[in-house]
Amino acid sequence: MDKPAGRTSHDVVQRVRRVLGTRAVGHTGTLDPFATGLLVVLVGRATRLARFVEAQPKTYLATARLGVATDTDDLTGSPIGAPRDATAVDETTVRAALAAFVGQQRQRPPRFSAKHVGGVRSYRLARRGVAVEPAEATVTVHRMDLVAFAPPEVIFRVTVSAGTYVRALARDLGERLGVGAHLTALRREAIGTLRVEEAVPLDRIGPADLRPPQAALGHLPSLELDPPARVAVSHGRAVPAAGGLPGSDVALVQGDELVAVARVEDGWLRPAVVLGTP
Repeated sequence: MDKPAGRTSHDVVQRVRRVLGTRAVGHTGTLDPFATGLLVVLVGRATRLARFVEAQPKTYLATARLGVATDTDDLTGSPIGAPRDATAVDETTVRAALAAFVGQQRQRPPRFSAKHVGGVRSYRLARRGVAVEPAEATVTVHRMDLVAFAPPEVIFRVTVSAGTYVRALARDLGERLGVGAHLTALRREAIGTLRVEEAVPLDRIGPADLRPPQAALGHLPSLELDPPARVAVSHGRAVPAAGGLPGSDVALVQGDELVAVARVEDGWLRPAVVLGTP
């Protein structure tokens, strides 16, 4: 789906449930209401594939506004302190600051986030006025490039590991530049091999837009099963792995059908999620 601004990810799920007439619908990777772009929605038995989609790198087009930090790290929050003068920040400095984010690092999630603090969602505590500091997490920024610099706005494209908060990157960019910043726009362009250009607008979704489950697993190697192996895998039994398969997840298919996702372990394909029947 190509989520529009002003809708929650749950709104999208509810719309798909109504259109397709099923409760078995879930999304992979929440987008904030103000954000737009790619939201992968899984239906029926395919909802069991969520973890394989969620773990993939994600690419975003983001806009940060320099000079003002907010308590949510985005445009929905309240300013922290007085605005700061960002006129001395030049494009060369911004490019260098963006490049310095690339690599593995510890990230402090926003206070208004879904992270748990003492068993309670951080945003719930923050809304009550409780001072919270979610625990830092290890994230990876694979790439972070300047798209345009129109002071006080910085438009950048970033590819990050699962669990990375782009609004936290905008906040940290402002801190590194010494002027503060917050995220004002966000569009998710890709999740793994899935691109927003292939997505369906929310107001046009229909049964014909459903894609086969394996479309969500383009990042995985695939293996064609013969009839005996299909029967075994459908019952959750391991089958011998072919030589040359990586020690990772593998999509097990028969023709155009995704039968299961298995893990290569000690020369065997051990089913982790089974979708097919014998």
